[in-house]
Amino acid sequence: MHRRTHAAGLSFLCAAMAFLVAACTSDHSETRQAPQPRRSPSPSAATATVAPNTARPFVLKPPELDADETLAGRQEMTSGNASIAYSKGRKGDALIVAVSCRGEGKIKVVVRSVHVSFSQPCVADKNSTNYNQVDLTGADRNGVASVEAPSAVRWSMTIGHGAHAQEESSG
Repeated sequence: MHRRTHAAGLSFLCAAMAFLVAACTSDHSETRQAPQPRRSPSPSAATATVAPNTARPFVLKPPELDADETLAGRQEMTSGNASIAYSKGRKGDALIVAVSCRGEGKIKVVVRSVHVSFSQPCVADKNSTNYNQVDLTGADRNGVASVEAPSAVRWSMTIGHGAHAQEESSG
């Protein structure tokens, strides 16, 4: 009787194993097949998914120089602090530092080689661009412009050299 129980138990175990092997094979292939149609979006889901992708990301291009000015350095859109090296210009050239920014906050630009610094307020949903011309001794030399900016502010910069600006006569 003990052999019969053992044989019956062994038969049951083999049947159960065969069922599990078949179940695993069948269930997994069905499981793998079932999610695939669910992954392909319905038209309404596709519209909801595509909508954020159709909006172009915000890009703040560096300011352009005038045709008679020479590019010395450029920083594409960035955030936070950075330093931009710029090349030297012709003897007697003025240094032009043009900054565009967007985002709530203020950026500070320091050009140590000519002992100049300035701040520029930035607005959340509006591009702000300022052109600054430095007509000081050493402005034609190479150097580095350093920017301090909050991480919420996106900014870009163009540095160039050009002729000194004509002073407007008052009168």
